[in-house]
Amino acid sequence: MLSRFLPEGRRLETPENRAACSSLSGLLSARDRDQILEGMALSCSPEHDLTVALGPFIGVIPRSETAVGVAEGTVRDIAILSRVGKPVCFLVERVMEGPDGPRLLLSRRRAQLLAREALMARLRPGMVIPCTVTHLEPFGAFVDMGCGLVSMIGLEQISVSRIPHPACRFTVGQEIFAAVVDTDPNLGRVRLTHRELLGTWEENARRLATGMTVAGWVRGIKDYGIFVELFPNLSGLAEPREDLREGDRVSVFLKSILPERMKIKLLIIDRLPPEPVPPPLTYFITDGRLGHWRYAPEGCRKTGLETDFL
Repeated sequence: MLSRFLPEGRRLETPENRAACSSLSGLLSARDRDQILEGMALSCSPEHDLTVALGPFIGVIPRSETAVGVAEGTVRDIAILSRVGKPVCFLVERVMEGPDGPRLLLSRRRAQLLAREALMARLRPGMVIPCTVTHLEPFGAFVDMGCGLVSMIGLEQISVSRIPHPACRFTVGQEIFAAVVDTDPNLGRVRLTHRELLGTWEENARRLATGMTVAGWVRGIKDYGIFVELFPNLSGLAEPREDLREGDRVSVFLKSILPERMKIKLLIIDRLPPEPVPPPLTYFITDGRLGHWRYAPEGCRKTGLETDFL
């Protein structure tokens, strides 16, 4: 079951994790069953060993066991340092008696190897999986697919509405969903997409009606008009104005909705104050497996975006 290999942080406060970490017998049982646990990384030593809090105990993840690729030199040490103050997953390797209580030797690397083996064996194109955003770059969002294994969602795959930076959609630590495009078992990599889960043109347009006034974001300025994002997968066109810039938040009046042309005509009412964080995402799909996804409504003159997963 892929539910065994959740993104880091999602099992920390579960009853199963808390029970296993609350006693020495629980930790020994977890060791014997190869149960993946989570704790909070407290510090990183000069040798880049991680100290981890798990219930009333303290454990150590040696540098070579902090992540797949560290010992081989394919993962930089910043990947270790950046875990401090965050949850980390691990398997209990050894429980030893020490002068101040049990000494726990942990391995995050081995948990990741189990997760990678399971992902490569079971993931198929179109499968929807939970992820957690780990960091953002101008070209895409990096996400944890499970046990700290990272993949990237390219900027153009985040939503149908074009955005200048993933920070327009995501924040670090945000729990999201993604769909598998394909896998590369030889490299242990998974390619992901996100936009197909945010609804088709028709699904998003159903949330609106002619005569409504709603908030939106300026995403494109052309000579013939201003493109305003109403939802991450839906935009409309307003008449040109000279006092707006890309990224401005505005209120707009919906003049008409034309499914046969996949168009929404808008009238910009006013500029609004910016929002400090991206608005919550509305997912139309959160599980299962996608086959063929078509953005445009049936009978629309435009083809629009399409994705074949199978």
